[in-house]
Amino acid sequence: MAADTAPDMILHNGRITTLDRANPQPEAVAITAGRFSAVGAARDILPTAGAGTRVIDLAGRRLIPGLFDNHLHLIRGGLNYNMELRWDGVRSLADAMAMLKRQAATTPPPQWVRIVGGFTEHQFVEKRLPTLDEINAAAPETPVFILHLYDRALLNAAALRAVGYDRDTPNPPGGEIQRGPDGTPTGLLLARPNATILYATLARGPKLPFDYQLNSTRHFLRDLNRLGVTSAIDAGGGNQNYPEDYQVIQKLAADGQLTVRIAYNLFTQKPRQEKEDFLRWTAENTYRQGDDYFRLNGAGEMLVYSAADFEDFRVERPEMPPAMEPELEQVVRVLVQNRWPWRLHATYDQTIARALDVFEKVDAETPIGGLHWIFDHAETVSERSLERIARLGGGVAVQHRMAYQGEYFVERYGARAAEATPPVAKMLEMGVKVSAGTDATRVASYNPWVALSWLTTGRTVGGTRITPERNTLDRETALRMLTEKVAWFSNEEGRKGQIAEGQLADLAVLDRDYFDVPGDEIQDITSVLTVVGGRVVHGTGGYAPLAPELPPAMPDWSPVRRFGGYQDRRGPEKRGAFARLAACCATACGVHGHGHARAWGAATPAGQDAGFWGALGCSCWAF
Repeated sequence: MAADTAPDMILHNGRITTLDRANPQPEAVAITAGRFSAVGAARDILPTAGAGTRVIDLAGRRLIPGLFDNHLHLIRGGLNYNMELRWDGVRSLADAMAMLKRQAATTPPPQWVRIVGGFTEHQFVEKRLPTLDEINAAAPETPVFILHLYDRALLNAAALRAVGYDRDTPNPPGGEIQRGPDGTPTGLLLARPNATILYATLARGPKLPFDYQLNSTRHFLRDLNRLGVTSAIDAGGGNQNYPEDYQVIQKLAADGQLTVRIAYNLFTQKPRQEKEDFLRWTAENTYRQGDDYFRLNGAGEMLVYSAADFEDFRVERPEMPPAMEPELEQVVRVLVQNRWPWRLHATYDQTIARALDVFEKVDAETPIGGLHWIFDHAETVSERSLERIARLGGGVAVQHRMAYQGEYFVERYGARAAEATPPVAKMLEMGVKVSAGTDATRVASYNPWVALSWLTTGRTVGGTRITPERNTLDRETALRMLTEKVAWFSNEEGRKGQIAEGQLADLAVLDRDYFDVPGDEIQDITSVLTVVGGRVVHGTGGYAPLAPELPPAMPDWSPVRRFGGYQDRRGPEKRGAFARLAACCATACGVHGHGHARAWGAATPAGQDAGFWGALGCSCWAF
């Protein structure tokens, strides 16, 4: 084959899911210049390999399009990732507290130990959060900040001293500093219902310098790649200022170091000055400016603060103020005039209905149907509101927040109300534009497989069945929700989300078969090989040598060095042992390495012992 026509990469000998209904299960895939160039029979594609073509044997593994998160706070999360101890996936409070104690012992002053979302007390076998006494005992001197969803934060005595909260510190509007009998803060901060107190307290902690933030973001991107994520829509976030807090991600984009494609939305930070923000941003920026790796996607999820209905299901639903409609209308008119799409955070149908009144008013003068505008979350959206959304040409971006807060919703509103919260199956039935994501990192985890588990099983991470089978999705439909269906939300339909000729060559090869594993194991799936634009960005086992080396996490006390990110349910120590074993098998065992790596990835956590590996002739069980 002539060198100038040979593909850059060919993948074959696997179970390939394209999500292309015209070509659902091909035998091989070729990639040329960052795009899929051939998808079909192995006998046709393999002979096209040239001397420079990388031919990858999938060894029977499942290959899928790269996952696309419709709502991820990636830019903000990356700036802080290396400072955060993640309890995402940890199933025992005892294990979580052991991690905390170890990290506190190695975190130097004035740094904090931060556990910032991604977990719920219901995921622990103990079904509770740590007490303040337990936190103080584990970390008597090092400041500790633990954010639990958007309902509370737990601070030890050292953290209270670091932020300066004492008996004279007033409660902020919408928040509470819990106090003892003498008025001294106990360390518990409560959103009542406004999460600003939680944001503001966290913002008092030390920040990483610029070079460390670059390293931190790269490590966050790599953990997303490890989970099969190749694209995300960044929804802005509190204290994520534009353009200041975008300098790190812009440098990574300019240097060609992004391993997740990012479509970003601009999030206003100034109550009662929102219109001025969007007037300035639309004057200085153009919708869709950028490239396939880093592109402006519009406005939101915060458009006006008077429309922000925080999803703390432990408290009563907040009523939006009368100022909501006129303030929202001002901003929407600016966006429509400049043909910018928007996304609006809206948990409750009452908020959605009022926002729709505004959208319909503007639409009567200037049609908004072609703008790819959306509501985010929409847990309690009604069928009537869905009809209005569809008629106006909008969409709904759902996330798996109920997987983390479902028990609280049931406690307040009842199990019947939770059966279709949000009503994903109904949205699909009605033909509403809908896709899925995580809303990570401060509420739910960034692990998209937890979202796929929730969509298909109807269970929370604590194991509670809240969605009956009639309202869950089959596995292929759920996978489409985190791949091809997200492309509409970034105005990239036909460019990504499927394995089809001409589309961007983003894919993930899974460590176990998503379509075959028991439902409870979906959340444990990871990728053994992730490719973005024809470039290998992550590999484990036999594929590890294909991936670029990542520099160690900075600073040297970073929790990422010791624990990584999302935690395997086997626990951090056992996960580390299996990772070392896989690396050993891939490099030191010669002819056996590829088979060992394949077996290691396909194995379930239970029942793997020396006999299993000995049967393969492995000499590495000492790990």
